[in-house]
Amino acid sequence: MRLLLFDIDGTLVRCGPQIGPIFMGALKRTFGQTGNVRAYDFGGRTDTEAVIDLMTEAGFPRVEVEGRMDEVRSHYTDLLERLDPEQMRLLPGVVELLEELTHVEDACVGLLTGNWEIGARAKLEPFGLNRFFDFGAFGEDGVRRNELVPVAVRRAAQRTGLDLDPADTVIIGDTVRDVACGEAHGIPVLGVATGFTPDHRLHEAGADWVAPDLRHATARRVLLDGRRAGPGLQ
Repeated sequence: MRLLLFDIDGTLVRCGPQIGPIFMGALKRTFGQTGNVRAYDFGGRTDTEAVIDLMTEAGFPRVEVEGRMDEVRSHYTDLLERLDPEQMRLLPGVVELLEELTHVEDACVGLLTGNWEIGARAKLEPFGLNRFFDFGAFGEDGVRRNELVPVAVRRAAQRTGLDLDPADTVIIGDTVRDVACGEAHGIPVLGVATGFTPDHRLHEAGADWVAPDLRHATARRVLLDGRRAGPGLQ
C-alpha cells in the first residue's frame, strides 16, 4: 500500500490574501496584538508554530502562549466565516488527479498540513475536496511540521489495517519545509511549483521530483504509477 500525503496551501488550493487578516484577527482577539505577522514566513509552518513564534517574539512567555492556543483556535474558527470562496483558486489538475487516485487500489490518500483541521477543511470545502481526505495530520497535532508525519502514518495504518513503510510513502508539497519534512523521515517528496517557491528552489532543497503542477506527466507518473518517474524529472 502506498501512502500519499498532500499539503493544502499552494499544493491543492490558493486562498489569496484573506487568510492573513483572519489569522491576525484571532491573535488580536486573544493577545491584544498580532506581533510582526506581516514579516512572518508562514510557508510550510504549522498554525501552532506560527502562534508560538509570533507571540513569544512579541514578549509573551511560551507557557502562556501554549496555554491560550485553544482560545486562538476558537477565535480563528469564528473568523473563518469571513473566508470568501470567490477569492480562492483550485490549482490545476487537482480534482482530476484525486478522482483517478480513488480508482488506484494500492493508494491511500491523506493530508499533511500545518493548518488546524478546521481551517484545512474550510479551505477544501468550496471545491468539494474534503471527500477525498478522510484522515490526515494537522497543525494541532504538533508544533513543527516534522512532528506531523508519524501522526499521519499512524492514522493511515489505523484506516487500512496495514503497516506502512516510509519507502512506500510520498509527501506532496510546494515549500522547502515540505521537502525538509520528507528528508527528516526518509520519505520521498514530490515538489509542485504552484505555490510561492519556484521549481529550482525545490530542486535545490532536495525534492525527489519536481513538477510545475499536478497535471504534469511527472506528477501523474509518481502518484498514479508508483514513482516510476526518474528522480528530479520535470
